[in-house]
Amino acid sequence: MDISRRDFLRTGMGAAAGAFTGLTQARAAGSAEPRYFGLHPFIESNPKAVFVRRTRVREKMDSAAKFQEGLALAREIFVPRDTPGVPLTHRIILKPNATGVYDRQRPPEENWGVGTDPDFYAGLITGLKELGLKRFHFVESTAYDTWNLRGFNELHERLGVEINESQPRPKHLRDGTGINWAKVPDGVVFRRIPHYAPVGEPDTWLLNIAKWKAHGMCLTQAVKNEQGLVAHPYTSFCAGWRSVLQVADFVKPDIQPDVEKKVLEFFERHKRMGYARYDTAGNRSGQAAGIGPLEQEIWAHKTCDHQSTIQTGLAMIEGIYGRDGDGFLVGQDYLTNLVLFGKDKFRLDVIGLYLGGHEPGNVHLYRIAKERGLSDTFNPWEIPIYEWVAGKAVPVKLSDLPRYELRTIYLPREGEPYLHLVNEPFDYDRNRV
Repeated sequence: MDISRRDFLRTGMGAAAGAFTGLTQARAAGSAEPRYFGLHPFIESNPKAVFVRRTRVREKMDSAAKFQEGLALAREIFVPRDTPGVPLTHRIILKPNATGVYDRQRPPEENWGVGTDPDFYAGLITGLKELGLKRFHFVESTAYDTWNLRGFNELHERLGVEINESQPRPKHLRDGTGINWAKVPDGVVFRRIPHYAPVGEPDTWLLNIAKWKAHGMCLTQAVKNEQGLVAHPYTSFCAGWRSVLQVADFVKPDIQPDVEKKVLEFFERHKRMGYARYDTAGNRSGQAAGIGPLEQEIWAHKTCDHQSTIQTGLAMIEGIYGRDGDGFLVGQDYLTNLVLFGKDKFRLDVIGLYLGGHEPGNVHLYRIAKERGLSDTFNPWEIPIYEWVAGKAVPVKLSDLPRYELRTIYLPREGEPYLHLVNEPFDYDRNRV
């Protein structure tokens, strides 16, 4: 695998260096040197839309093909500007899902789908560099050693991307070394949240490149991917009351004093409303063991607290190959050849859930996000969708797109298979929150 990764970096970046990009076109036409970049005007003018690009990768481990897909997409959706946009002097925060898992029972290729494909990601970065951007920062809360497993450390070194220290000490959290604190407006769980620098700083722009994969939270996707911007130990959203009421002393001042009362009021109201899977016992085994309906409720509120503090330039879900399972050791990869993107993370995830075989209304987070004013819909049929074809947006119906079965461990019912779909019918007209 090391050889193919080096090959794609050499051949892909060599091709990129001689490419006739939008920036060089602008220069050839005699226009002023661009000082800004932005998204394609149609994407900018349709912030509530979700865009779907079909990729053409024949083999999951074809590094060159995946790199070219990332590079081609970057050249189409990121454009130079002479008028104000994002200054080229800004720092670009890159948030892929860089998870890697150690598994002595399976070769690394079988666990490639636990996170964002590194080749596609490198293509995106190369396309951004062509615009004249020079300052890139990778931010991720998973452990440094796991970034090696799918080549992220090598990739960042080659492309000149700075990386964060993912394991800050309590002293660093207190004195702000490498940390930026954000106050949570109207928080349910958190009063404030620490992010790895430079997240939250004014001269930054965030690109979220999530993975299309199953997880204990159904599908992980774009909103959950940004959980990795939060510094340890605050980044533990999935551990239920243990990560709320049993935290270290230095964390306690940042938890809402009435958190238990608030969460239980939400939870009991949602149970009474009869939403799906509030009567389940939770996951029975595996990486996400013990995540039941109440743990899902806590995770959703932590996630909403966090999302109220973050601004994202563009959110993307890489689904060149999707993955079912628990998000880590359990699961298989499937060649699905889709990349989804848009400015609205919640709407993006809703479409990703539906195309992954699930009914979005059955997943706690997206209803709660609307209830708390962070999203305006969790109904996939209300979201305009465009297929992105050769740099143009073509309107399509949701029913026109391919649908897959990314089976998950999310809240299994009694007698249901460990891996299953969360696809009970949901009445969106009756349940508008």
